[in-house]
Order: sequence, then C-alpha cells, then structure tokens
Amino acid sequence: MDVSQYLEIFIDETKEHLQTLSDQFMVIEQEPENMDAINEIFRAAHSLKGMAGTMGYKRMQRLTHDMENVFQEVRSGNMTVKPELVDVLFRGLDALEKYLDNILETSDEGTEDNEEIINTLNRIANGETGGADAPKEQPKESEPAKSEGGARYQEIHISDYEKNTFDKAKEQGQNVLGVTVYLQETCILKAARAFLVFKALEELGEVIKAVPEVQDIEDEKFDMDFSLVYFTKESIEKVKSVIENVSEVKEAFVGPYDVDTSGAQESEPKAEEPEESKEEAKPEQKPAAKTGQAAAKTAEKPEQAKPAAAKKGSKPAVGRTVRVDIEKLDVLMNLVSELIIAKNGLVSSSSAEGEIKDNAGFNEQIEYLESVTTSLHESVMKVRMVPIESVVNRFPRMIRDLSKKLNKKMELHMSGEETELDRTVIDEIGDPLQHLLRNSADHGLEENDERIALGKEEVGNIYLDAYQDGNNVNIEVRDDGAGINIEKVRNKAIEKGTITQEQAEAMTDKEIVDLLFKPSFSTAEKITDVSGRGVGLDVVKTKIEGLGGNIECKTALGEGSSFIIRLPLTLAIIQALMVELGMEKYAIPLGSIQTIEDVPISDIKYVQTKEVINLRGSVIPLIRLDQILDVEPTGVEVENLTVVIVKKGDKFAGLVVDNLIGQQEIVIKSIGSYINCSKMIGGATILGDGEIALILEVNALV
Repeated sequence: MDVSQYLEIFIDETKEHLQTLSDQFMVIEQEPENMDAINEIFRAAHSLKGMAGTMGYKRMQRLTHDMENVFQEVRSGNMTVKPELVDVLFRGLDALEKYLDNILETSDEGTEDNEEIINTLNRIANGETGGADAPKEQPKESEPAKSEGGARYQEIHISDYEKNTFDKAKEQGQNVLGVTVYLQETCILKAARAFLVFKALEELGEVIKAVPEVQDIEDEKFDMDFSLVYFTKESIEKVKSVIENVSEVKEAFVGPYDVDTSGAQESEPKAEEPEESKEEAKPEQKPAAKTGQAAAKTAEKPEQAKPAAAKKGSKPAVGRTVRVDIEKLDVLMNLVSELIIAKNGLVSSSSAEGEIKDNAGFNEQIEYLESVTTSLHESVMKVRMVPIESVVNRFPRMIRDLSKKLNKKMELHMSGEETELDRTVIDEIGDPLQHLLRNSADHGLEENDERIALGKEEVGNIYLDAYQDGNNVNIEVRDDGAGINIEKVRNKAIEKGTITQEQAEAMTDKEIVDLLFKPSFSTAEKITDVSGRGVGLDVVKTKIEGLGGNIECKTALGEGSSFIIRLPLTLAIIQALMVELGMEKYAIPLGSIQTIEDVPISDIKYVQTKEVINLRGSVIPLIRLDQILDVEPTGVEVENLTVVIVKKGDKFAGLVVDNLIGQQEIVIKSIGSYINCSKMIGGATILGDGEIALILEVNALV
C-alpha cells in the first residue's frame, strides 16, 4: 500500500495533535487531576500512534504508544501526574517534533530511538503500578493455541501445488512458520490492526495463507484472532516481537509449521503451467490469491521498498494549507458564476465588428463587473485569513521552558488569539514574536529576588496581545520588568562606535531606543544560549518591514517595555496613490500616506545640509524621489512642489513627486529574483493599459 499520497494529511494532522499535547501538558502541570486534560492527552496520543503506525513510522508509533500507556494508568487511577512525569512528557513531545521535522525534510522519521525517554516513561508507569512489567494476559484456556505450531495452525490446509513453494522456501534457507495472533478484547478497529500485522510481516518475509481468508479479515469477519503460514529468513523471536509491537495485539504464537497436506481442498492450477512461471507468478496467478490479498501484495515485495524509505533524501511536497468554512467556498462559487454572467453581458454588448452597440448598457455591465470583482476580492481575502492562534499557541510552552532555564518565575498572558491575518503573514510572523518574547524573558524581567526587593510580585508577567486597528493588525509584546535603561544604551552605542558623543547628546530617548534595532547591537553583559549576541531585534525589524509592517518600542524605566508590531491585513491587493516621476509611474500604499501638500520652493529650509519643511509646527525631512530612484528630471522649473507626507511609526517624511495620477486598487506582484531589487521597491503592479508601475516601500525610504 503506497501511503505517500497521505503524507500531507499526516503532517497537518500530526501538527494539530502535537499542539494539543503541548497545550494539555501545560494544563496538567498546573492541575494534575484535570481529567478532561488527561483524556484529551490520551486521545491525541492514541490518534498519533495509529497514524504513525499506518504510515510505517515505527519509532514515532512506539513513543506515542508508551505515552498512551502512561495515561491509561493515570485514567485508571493507578498513578498520579507528578512533575517528573510532566518533564519527561515534554521531552517526549520534543522528540516527536524532531521526528516530524525529519519527515518534513526527507519523508523519513530518522534513526533516533529515544530509548532513554521510553525507558523513563516505562519506569514511571511500572514504578507507580507495582514494579516490574506486568505479564501479558494469556489466551483463554478454550483458545486452541500452542507456541510450537499447535492445533490452530492445522486448520490451514495446504495443496500439493503450494507444497512445492514450501520446498523451494526451505531450499532458499527460509523458515516456514505458523503464526496465530490474538487481539485485545478492547480493540475497536480489528481489520486495521490485522492490516498492520500483515504490513509488518511483509517487510520481513511472505505471508502464504491465512485463516480466515484475508478478504474476511479485511471485512472484519473474524473473532479476536487469526492464523497464517509465513515464509521468512528471520528468527521466531524476531517475528513474534514484530507482531507484538503492533498496538492492541495481546499475544502472538509463532512456531515451525509442519506441512500437512491431508484433506487438502484447494483447487490446483492448470497442469500445463510451467514450473518457472509458478515461481514468478503475478499476484493474480498466485495459488493463494483467493485466500489472501496480503500474499498478492507480497508478490511485489521486494523491489518495492517502503514508500517512506523510497523517498528518503528528497523533501516531500507538503502544501501550505488553509482550512476553509464550506460557506465561504459557497460564496466564492456564487461570485464566480456572477463573474461569468458579467463576462457574457459584455460579450453580448459588443457587436460582431467589436464596436459597442449600446454605450449605456456597456457602462452598466462594466459597473456590474466592478462590483462582482470587489466582492470576489473580499471573499478570497476572507478565505486566506487564518487566526493568529495558529502561531501563538506554541509560546506558553516556550515561556515555561525559559522560566526553568533562566530560573525566573514568569507567566505569559495572551489575548486576541482569534484575530485573523493573511496566511502569508502568519507563516512569517512566528520567528519575530519568538525573538521578542525571549527578549522580554531574558532582558526585560528582573531576577526573582530583585523583583521582591523592588516591591513587585515575584512572578514576572509577559503579555502578548493582538487586535485589529483599521486596515492593520497590531501585535503587542510587553512585560512588567525593568524597562530599557536609556543611558546604558547611549553609552554602549558610543562605546561600539555606532554614534559619536555629539550625536548622542542631540538624540532623543526615542532615537536612542531605536538603536536597539541596529544589527549586532546588544546591551547584554554576557552571552547566553537565550540571547545576548545582538541577533534578534534587527532580524525582527527586517522581517516585519519585509511584510509591509513596522515596529516601535515604548519603555519606562522600572515599569517595563512594550514592542508594538503593525501589520497590513493582507498583502495581495492594496489601495495606492499613483504618482508620476518624470516619464515613470510609481505606486505609494495609501496606508502610509498622511496628507498631500503643495509646498512653495521658498518654504524649503536646510538642517545639517538636508532639505526640510516646517509643516504646521512639525519639521519634516524631504525625500527627492527622482534622485534616489535615478529618474531623468523633466527639466521644467516649478514654483511649487507636490509633496506626499508619509508616516512610519511616529516618523514623518515628505516624498517629492512630479504629478499625482489618483487613487487606485492595485494587485501586488512580486518581482522575485529577476532583478537585484532594492529594499525601496516593494513589488510591481500592472496598470489598466498594460504598463508596469513599481510600488514604493515607504518604511525603507523613511
């Protein structure tokens, strides 16, 4: 069975189950007797085990099986949740995430067995429930099973023709074994368990016959046991171990099988079939074909390696998915049908020669088309929106680990997880937020005894709030720690040569704080594995500005710091102001524009040789776009400049343009790697006449 087609589903669902485990482990650490959380953990581990088993990821299956065993004991009341158990569960979770990372990279889980974690889990389970491993439950007296190939196997009748295959197997040094498998009485999906047994066996040898027939086993037409005849070069112990490694198998009896052809009822193949063709029979010609699809599958066995192994080394094609409410898709379908109606209306409005028959009717159709496309755009945007929860739900675990590593007591408070952002933004925002939270935990919060001395609560608080603000989503990371020591930052900047003494004296506190966003700038006295290398805030700033957003920092000494990220709701379609520079056209995103001013040349002043204007009491620097973008000047002398005032955080700048074209809804197209694109260009758009206009990245310009 080729399971590679299910890999994408497996990865998506595994991520969900791992997140559930992480969330619930956090709950039981605080509330060890919370039965809802315990049941949720058991269900997630059970589902994960079944999925991993079906995909052939044995190590992942074994680890989740042992987690499940521990929680079965907790559910049964045989043991309680203790800190040691929670710690090892988190280590197990990390190991599962590592398996998933390997699967994402190579389609294979890797070779790490995590024996130490598994042994600890088993020791905890056994220690709480009375020491050594409890003996496996023996089959009932009435069940005719003998470990040395007993009565149960003798129900399998072998034909003379099949006896030939036995002889050949022995000549090739294979063992002919009889196997009886007993499933646990609590097993729900008997057929699935039986399938996993067959799949495990087929990797080590060949299943020849089964009782009941494999079709009946697949249809669940059997009790809790089934038997089979098996060829393999492996030992009895190895075969027994492989079978019993499948979850919900109670016991497996494996022994040498003595061929007994008496009373054989099987119909024999045609006499003229040559010996050679028998040996290399296709699945449908196999003598046991009627009695086993398992045998049919093994006919192709050897050259078809396990799908996961076959793809080893190549990265699986895993799509980035968004779960969509079916109602949203219905709205999209309706709008697409409206679009087709609008197109048909336009076609019928034009004559055979391509001239418009009815100008009024044609304009009406254009308006209708415009209305439909706007609605379609809004609907597609809604489909692309994903709650920010999918990013932030991993942070409580991270803060827990940091609390232990840094030996500081801290809590994370989150709000607004349901706030939605475009999927492309969601994919990119995780790392910046992680940097900011680590920054708060390491630099922001004081040591426990220091907080007590300052009269603060011993437990430090970190807040992560998300909320919508017009066309933006704001995400705020703040703490109630020491705040940023402005003087310390100023002195460090002078010491590193980032700024001169004179510049430092002229800079405002806000400008000093902004130095923290410079590459390789850190005020940490010592480098730890959490932070202090100066890699962090500059990466955060670069990433967020790359998403068309901005970040600012507010701080109060002794009270804490706050980092506010502003992000656009969507990246695909924006409102923009179209402007002309010489013979070229550019788009400036409307969200960055404050006002448009007509400024007389005589109003331009100079500060440190740079052009500025005084606009209603604010000094605003001018940016001559034609010089920065190397546009041919028009050569026309003008008395007044057209200046577009733009804002980044609390900084303003005036962009000097030649002409205004007007406001337009534009579709952003990535320039990609075709040209070495300056950071000042955020992409391109195609105008109605087919001309291309570049989109200015206001943050980079400011």
